[in-house]
Amino acid sequence: MDTENPAPTFPELVKIADCLLDESGEDDDVLMRGLETLPGPTRNELIVSDLLNAWQVFYYFFRTVPDELVRERLELEPASSLVEGVEIDEIELLTRVFRVKNNRPEILVTDGKDPLKTFSGASAVADSQTYIESTL
Repeated sequence: MDTENPAPTFPELVKIADCLLDESGEDDDVLMRGLETLPGPTRNELIVSDLLNAWQVFYYFFRTVPDELVRERLELEPASSLVEGVEIDEIELLTRVFRVKNNRPEILVTDGKDPLKTFSGASAVADSQTYIESTL
């Protein structure tokens, strides 16, 4: 636990999220810069809360815009769903799932039931796509 910057209480987190969202309006890049300025514990709480959606967290970690259907799927899911994972797309018989584990982004490639491979870090989206293309 970070004693210098402890995690905020939920009411504090709500105020922080409201401020970030008000300042950014519809501009995802402004929101990302705002998230980057937050102390780690605060940012970590926000990225798995109901105060952001999964799209905002996806964009924060990967800085890439997926196709429209993937983006819409992510926009409809609260960021809190990322603890368990959110299915982002299905390619042939393989499914990609976005989740946040230990404050790190992961893309899991599954066969619909079992995980086949897990990718983490900023290149996880591209790496998972390459993996799927190489297995088809």
